[in-house]
Amino acid sequence: MAKTQEEYLEIYEQLLGFVPPKIRHRVSLGLEVAPDALDSVEVMREKLMYPDCLDVKTAQMILFACLLTNLAPAAKIHAIAAKRAGATREELHAVAGLAFLFRGLSAFNNGAQIINEVFSGDESIG
Repeated sequence: MAKTQEEYLEIYEQLLGFVPPKIRHRVSLGLEVAPDALDSVEVMREKLMYPDCLDVKTAQMILFACLLTNLAPAAKIHAIAAKRAGATREELHAVAGLAFLFRGLSAFNNGAQIINEVFSGDESIG
């Protein structure tokens, strides 16, 4: 039985407290034109993002680091998820420091901005 849009988006609501617009668009379009592909993507995403050997906080901090290293805007989404899963400013700052080792000051600066925004209550996604 096919999932509804609400069922697909529920995991993002639980993780982030909201659904980022790009995800909402991907799910909506996928349900319209390729529901089997959408389901395959979501099953794979869930299996890889929530491995049994890592808790949610750790997985989200790793994703934050990966995305910071690529200077990807989605880093903020994973900082929000990490915070909601219990990550502290200090832990996320340490993660940004790790990204600095492989991407440089731009990653560290971006990480600091994201951390300050998230912990000041600015969870807007630009």
